[in-house]
Amino acid sequence: MSDQFHKNIRSALDNPSLQAALDANAIRRLNANQQAFASLGEDLQVVRQRAHERRVRTIENLDFFLEQFITQVKDNGIIVHRARDAQQAVQIVLEIAQDNQAKLIAKSKTMVSEEIGLNHILEAAGLRVVETDLGEYIVQLRGERPSHIITPAVHLRRAEVGQTFHEKLNIPYTQDVPTLTAAARRVLRETFLTADIGISGVNFGVVESGTLCLVTNEGNGRMVTTLPEVHIALMGIERLVPTLDDLALMLALLPRAATGQKITVYTSLINSPRRANDPDGANQRHLVLVDNGRNRMRESPLAEALLCIRCGACLNACPVFREIGGHAYVSKAGEGSPYPGPIGSIVSPVFFGQSEFGQLARASSLCGACKQACPVDIDLPKLLLRVRAGGVEMDPSQALKNVPGGVAWGLRLFTWLATNPGRFALAEKAGYIFSRIFAPFSRWLRLPSFTGWGYSKDMPSPAGRPFRERWSTGENRSSMALSTFRKEFPIQGRSSETIQEKSKPPERSTQEPRPPGDKDLVKRFSKELITLGGTFTYCQIDEDGKGSSEDLVRYIREFLQDREVAEIQAWDWNQFPDDLLPGLQAAGIHVVNQPDSEIKIGLTGALAGIAETGSLVLPSGPGRPLTASLLPEIHLAVLRADTIYENLAQVLNLPDIKESAAVVLVSGPSRTGDIEMTHTIGVHGPVEVHVFCLIAE
Repeated sequence: MSDQFHKNIRSALDNPSLQAALDANAIRRLNANQQAFASLGEDLQVVRQRAHERRVRTIENLDFFLEQFITQVKDNGIIVHRARDAQQAVQIVLEIAQDNQAKLIAKSKTMVSEEIGLNHILEAAGLRVVETDLGEYIVQLRGERPSHIITPAVHLRRAEVGQTFHEKLNIPYTQDVPTLTAAARRVLRETFLTADIGISGVNFGVVESGTLCLVTNEGNGRMVTTLPEVHIALMGIERLVPTLDDLALMLALLPRAATGQKITVYTSLINSPRRANDPDGANQRHLVLVDNGRNRMRESPLAEALLCIRCGACLNACPVFREIGGHAYVSKAGEGSPYPGPIGSIVSPVFFGQSEFGQLARASSLCGACKQACPVDIDLPKLLLRVRAGGVEMDPSQALKNVPGGVAWGLRLFTWLATNPGRFALAEKAGYIFSRIFAPFSRWLRLPSFTGWGYSKDMPSPAGRPFRERWSTGENRSSMALSTFRKEFPIQGRSSETIQEKSKPPERSTQEPRPPGDKDLVKRFSKELITLGGTFTYCQIDEDGKGSSEDLVRYIREFLQDREVAEIQAWDWNQFPDDLLPGLQAAGIHVVNQPDSEIKIGLTGALAGIAETGSLVLPSGPGRPLTASLLPEIHLAVLRADTIYENLAQVLNLPDIKESAAVVLVSGPSRTGDIEMTHTIGVHGPVEVHVFCLIAE
């Protein structure tokens, strides 16, 4: 390892504030993940294996899927750009900005932008670039880079954030997290409303529909893809899923692994730019597909790393990352990597150079915790060993280039012995004889200290007989030991099926899904919504659903009067029961359709509800401004009980999902945990979500 890497490690270990922050993050993340995966309703290992197989199939046929995806995206009206490397990707974004005479760019979280070094080049060209994710915004103010894939400011304590906001935003010093969050909301609101271009990442691209899927909790992702006239999406070419069913599977795993949620607050499904009669949305959408070494990786022994869905779970599980944090992962020249931890130690050498970043793979205990945490079952320890052996280059002549002379000589000798059965058998017998001679002294024998084992590790005790002899006589002690190990240390989430059974297709339930509107679904939806911090109110309505809705009018009118609100932004009248908006107007409520940053309450309908996650499904379209559920502090939604479905997979197959320019799944109020993992309600989206459910008599 380089001197700078060693210095960073020592500095991290000697920093008590960093140690406390990393410990708190790891403990809370792992506990939350454990609870979230328990709610899957299916054996976790079965689901992981299914996701692994689908990701493998996608990567193996990436050229085909990518071609189909590009065709569909173009047909949807999105402008597609291909970038072979970081330089070309940055140049494409810069040209789009220049063509649109942009001055201010609002960015939501995107790891690809960190990978290609986008911000520095745009700023050098005279553009103002503002990170809008709370964690990203904090580290941008401090002039730092993110230290975690999911939680960029995980290395900071609230006192440090308070001091940063005091110095940079000129607000009174405070350590109160809600106050700090509210300050960021006020400052960034102006950025959202005045930005010329919004830049986002893409969590998944759906081949069959050309859909761009983004998952966020704070609402900034929705802001930058809805308010500016131009939206640029950056996407690694590997982030494809063939179908919407595949998307449903990945969305069942990503939030649980990343943040311990069943689903993120906002799941945005973008199909096209704003259409002729749509009240809001970007008029121009660009998709920049970035290679930057991914195809080279696909043809290398590291191809499995392309299965990664960027959840960050391996970072939280890794005992090394939990001690040194993301900023310690640097090249030999001291340059930081945007991808730290186990997955970063594998992809960084590919993206930024094996000779500089290959050393990161040695900062691993190879304990397997990262593999166990990975929601798509990537064999990360195996890949880390391959990076150590040369990574993408894998040139045998260079494999021992950086290995100390004595170790290299030993490895060459072992290779010479192990590649010939006769020599290996002879060496095995010699080793056995040697071990028996020195067995009485084994407790005092230690490996040399320079190996790293000599400080505390004894030489292993020799076996009673050579392995070859035990194997030839049918004695399979290894399987006995494995059986004992599994009984004493069961792997969490794994059922009792054998390794062979894992390869069998998963058994699917033969039970028919319950029809929309089922009373149990309604109860489940309300329970999930309330758990997320929303409220749920039953309202009786005539059977045809379009007649009298006295309960609904009365409840919403009283709500507005209690809040002393006289003006709301709402969907058009034909999106609600006939008498709702006229009833509110008769009570003196002014109803507008266009967005206004001063309006405190937004009123929307809903295409559907999802019982499993307590989510509202809101499509864009004529008379349905998405800003009504985004800009106001309070979101009121009218949901019909007979449109509540059991799970996400059922909803994704509704026609409106593919036909609307954009669809958003809303799951409770906006929230963040970016400051000391303190759960805080209300960031860029609404602080409150209230659902009025229409039940037909």
